[in-house]
Amino acid sequence: MTTPIRIALVGMGKIARDQHVPTIQQDPVFQLVATVSTSGGSVDDLPAFASLEALAASGVAVDAVSLCTPPQVRRAIAHSAIDQGWAVFLEKPPAATVSEAIALRDHARARGTGLFASWHSRHAPAVEPARVWLADRQVLDASIIWAEDVRQWHPGQDWIFEPGGFGVFDPAINALSIATQILPQALFVEGAAIDVPSNRGAAIAADVSLRTAAGAPVHARLDFLQRGRQRWDIAVRTNDGDLLLSDGGAALSINGDSLSVADALHGEYAGLYRRFAEIVPAREVDMDLAPLTLVADIHLVARRTEVDAFDW
Repeated sequence: MTTPIRIALVGMGKIARDQHVPTIQQDPVFQLVATVSTSGGSVDDLPAFASLEALAASGVAVDAVSLCTPPQVRRAIAHSAIDQGWAVFLEKPPAATVSEAIALRDHARARGTGLFASWHSRHAPAVEPARVWLADRQVLDASIIWAEDVRQWHPGQDWIFEPGGFGVFDPAINALSIATQILPQALFVEGAAIDVPSNRGAAIAADVSLRTAAGAPVHARLDFLQRGRQRWDIAVRTNDGDLLLSDGGAALSINGDSLSVADALHGEYAGLYRRFAEIVPAREVDMDLAPLTLVADIHLVARRTEVDAFDW
């Protein structure tokens, strides 16, 4: 494996420019060598291609790719990248469906190629301290509030409301990725109600009932129309006190007392790329599908309600 790892970005939307580009540029382990985008645009003077096939045919030396496309088209692109022998970093959610993600996992293992289903919120600074504190305690119940304004965080991104675009579950899967990381037992879906705008194909809000394997109830309120203060909070009541993980995993309090954690909310992607740097040379497959499976289960049991049309 070369050092630095030569990496190409596929999909040059907001998340690629806001997170992936600066993280790669600041990490000496990686060298950004090309971009791929159907809408054009690149970074600095790097070679830019309209398709993965064009990149493969160009002769540009590549060791790995990060896929930042909408999930609906990701499986075919990732499959082709694996066929090229390139390690693949998948933005969350890793695929549009569970079966697509499983197929990619199996294909990467068969080809001996690295594959990483990234969950950036698990790398927020307070998540690991929360997991450690909860590990030897009995969870009595928990609540999740994931409420943000889609117009602020995904302005004009119609794909997010198309089938396979996840709607409110695009941000809410971050909450599920944290919950499945910090809670000591597995989570199961008991029921859900989802609201879908009359002119859209994916949910804009949801109310979800879950339960841990040990029987503790977990309630989640998910909202894509939050005004004012945005909320990304997980509260857990235990037999030995209460935990509050807030600001998307950036802040932690125990029994009302704030704990000091590193200010690394915008360093989540640095943690992801540190992990990917291990995966690439080891040709490892790191693909935890628990958050994606929960989203699929929610839709299997949910009562669907049509609500007012949504427009930007």
